[in-house]
Amino acid sequence: MSFSADTKTELCRTQISAKCCAIAECYGLLLFCNTFSGERIKLITESEALAGRLPKLFRRAFGFGFDQTPDRAEKTGKLIFSITDPEKIRKIFAVYGYEADNILAHHVNLSVLEEDCCRHSFLRGAFFAGGSVTDPQKRYHLELVTSHFNVSRETRSILLDMDFAPKSTSRGGNYIIYFKQSESIEDFLTTIGAPISAMDIMSAKIRKDVYNSVNRRVNCDTANVTKTVDAAQAQLSAISALQKRDGLSSLPDKLRETALLRLENPELSLTQLAELTDPPVTKSCLNHRLRKLMELAEKR
Repeated sequence: MSFSADTKTELCRTQISAKCCAIAECYGLLLFCNTFSGERIKLITESEALAGRLPKLFRRAFGFGFDQTPDRAEKTGKLIFSITDPEKIRKIFAVYGYEADNILAHHVNLSVLEEDCCRHSFLRGAFFAGGSVTDPQKRYHLELVTSHFNVSRETRSILLDMDFAPKSTSRGGNYIIYFKQSESIEDFLTTIGAPISAMDIMSAKIRKDVYNSVNRRVNCDTANVTKTVDAAQAQLSAISALQKRDGLSSLPDKLRETALLRLENPELSLTQLAELTDPPVTKSCLNHRLRKLMELAEKR
């Protein structure tokens, strides 16, 4: 299964307890689902876990079930739940302060979401119906998609009131609330009841940070080694040129000692080479001597 499907399966383990929270969770499901109109309610899912939760949730919230449920023998593909009974639809609309025959555009009725637990349940329902979260091994992205502009705008306001900072956009006639920061996604999933998925994102981020840190260090070390090797080759070339022209015996004592040390130890860094001088000198001092040798090779 995908990471998003695993997250929804985890959320389905959340206990259906208080009726007000069941109503709020159904509210999120309905406002972010496939169809929520005065003629029909239709929810579509591919999650077996959610398919098992929906009938219990609706009975707890409204006291009745769906008119159509999927064939439980079908274990794959889209699972469709629907209600077409006008009386059932009227009762559901009434719970949320609507009139089924007199609604032009859906809004979020905040009086249904007065308690924090109900807001959390509402967001869980919204994620069930219109949510997805990307595998954190690939990237960080969570979104809630609905076809109702006002619902998207008002849900985003709820999230802002809860100290989240979601962004919004539109795509293909739908309205999208989304997060791209791993910490925000972790907090959101924990809030709606998926702490294990939140921990998986945190663990993935830690692994990525460690990998990137090691990779940066390796790249830095490789660059330093390359730089050291290139510098040593240039120094050896200069010393070889001096040796061929006049011999190293013509050099001042300190420069001759430096030249011989470099010839004998082509792989050593400046720090290591400086420690071999007699007496030992600083890295800066040795670097100055080597530069002097290179200047002499260029002048002659």
